[in-house]
Amino acid sequence: MTATDVAAAPPAAGRNELGAITIDDSVVAKIASHAAAEEPDAGAAAPRLLRKSLAGAGRLGLRDTSLTELPKTSADVDGSTVIIELTISVRWPCSVPAVTQAVRARVAALTGLHVVEVNIAVTDLATHLVPPPRVH
Repeated sequence: MTATDVAAAPPAAGRNELGAITIDDSVVAKIASHAAAEEPDAGAAAPRLLRKSLAGAGRLGLRDTSLTELPKTSADVDGSTVIIELTISVRWPCSVPAVTQAVRARVAALTGLHVVEVNIAVTDLATHLVPPPRVH
């Protein structure tokens, strides 16, 4: 690499001549959670115990299956790269691959970092929820 290559290379994400910006894992997880919730056919999934969904968990103060609540999310940030884990529900009878692809694209677009992986676990189907109104 020559001196002109170094001068022409863009600065690393969050770093410039004045210093560096670091983004905590929890901040990226929150961004990813909100981004996933923007997909109308994806949302929070009820927790699972012994492979069974705990329907009605919201009454116990736990996360319940809901397309309006934020899904469980974690992020592992390493510099400007990130790996994101999501646990979501999908509205029945929507295509699970289509919904997860839309969630992946939205999460990658909003984090502003180089998203290496977006691992999504669909642990519940939202069958008892009213679909959103259609715009004609």
